[in-house]
Amino acid sequence: MIEDTETIDEFLAHHSADVEEAVRKAAAAEIMPRFRQLAAHEVDQKSGPHDLVTDADRGAELYLTEALGALLPGSVVVGEEAVHANPLTYEALRGDAPVWIVDPVDGTRQFVRGEEGFCTLVALARHGVVYASWTYAAARDQLATAVRGQGAFLDGERLFAGPPSPGRDLTVATSHPDFTTDEQKHALLGLWADGVAPRPCGSAGLEYLAVARGELDATAFSWEAAWDHAAGLLLVEEAGGAHLTLTGEPFRITGGNNLPFTAARDAATARRVTGLLSGTRP
Repeated sequence: MIEDTETIDEFLAHHSADVEEAVRKAAAAEIMPRFRQLAAHEVDQKSGPHDLVTDADRGAELYLTEALGALLPGSVVVGEEAVHANPLTYEALRGDAPVWIVDPVDGTRQFVRGEEGFCTLVALARHGVVYASWTYAAARDQLATAVRGQGAFLDGERLFAGPPSPGRDLTVATSHPDFTTDEQKHALLGLWADGVAPRPCGSAGLEYLAVARGELDATAFSWEAAWDHAAGLLLVEEAGGAHLTLTGEPFRITGGNNLPFTAARDAATARRVTGLLSGTRP
């Protein structure tokens, strides 16, 4: 059982490669054999037609739950499908044990359509702090990793988000309307302004990776599910980016955030986007 930050760092120094191997094996065993091979009975709806789950999601999460728990005895797993089955599982984010936050297939709609825009997300956190993350786009065989204070990498190459190019419209990926309240829809309308080019988001994990790579300027998301955000937010931070809620505070994976929130290539862009969302337009 991990007792403090130093031993979390020690665990990561010794076992980051083992986590990477587990993520790759989960995808190879449970996800990729079903890619473009899904039968109708392997796809179900959860809250609605845009909230899907497949046998690949379930199988990969079970695989990772066993593998990650074995790597770090005393840790717990908060996975999307486990929380759907038992919402109380989410409370582990606020407990004392180290938590593996898992989204087995982020971008399930894209996966079901046979598109490559999906990934597996894993993050290691404790007391609301994310210490490491793994973002694996299996169909593209791309792996992005981040360790707090040690940088962000894609396939071993350091990522630097950098500021947006001056004079160019900001590109911002925004929440799907099905996942927004009326108040949040109103806030998101603030992005329809001169100098901004909003578009619907795809896989949240891949949108965060695009921000970390400097290919997307910012996101504007309206939901709090930690499995969608934990890995990507650390990736963006370690690439030099920033994330802010409407109150000007960083997003908290434990919840209670003022939404929508943004993750952006740099702090100035994050402030600009939250200003548009709140109507203050800095």
